[in-house]
Amino acid sequence: MKRAFIILLSGVLFASMVLDMAVLAADNAPAQNDAKIKIDIPVVLKKANVVFDIGRVSFSGDMPFALRYMSILAKMFKEQGTAGQIIGVFYADASRLVLNDQAYNAHRQVATGNPYKSLIADLMAQGVQIEECANAMKMQHISNDDLLKGVKVNSGANLRMIQLMQEGFVRLQP
Repeated sequence: MKRAFIILLSGVLFASMVLDMAVLAADNAPAQNDAKIKIDIPVVLKKANVVFDIGRVSFSGDMPFALRYMSILAKMFKEQGTAGQIIGVFYADASRLVLNDQAYNAHRQVATGNPYKSLIADLMAQGVQIEECANAMKMQHISNDDLLKGVKVNSGANLRMIQLMQEGFVRLQP
């Protein structure tokens, strides 16, 4: 039983890594390759509601995957005229991304301030709703005053995911 679980977990982790590498490769491909790509199935969304499940922080260099993906999707929605909403729900380890400078410094034991605050502000300026889990805040001794301006607090990330998926949101977990 334990061995089967380890094999299953290894497979899931491998598949996640391959997907992350494929998306990054596509994002970082040189512009001259665009002319060589023939789109057989163009995807244009008229409406889409997406919730990003952000409980862990994965990076491409110094850039958190989740912030990058939300930004790419928000830009695509704008370019294509897609109606809908993008919500980022932060909790657990990822809570630090939505802390103000003083709280970030205290929680990370640094003096740099939150290096991701401008990325979060840019996402909110693009219409992305950023939320933090109250349960994660309690466990990490974070208050509303510790959050970046504009970050909303939900009563619990898991229940929020369920609520949004019942409302028709598609859940992405980068």
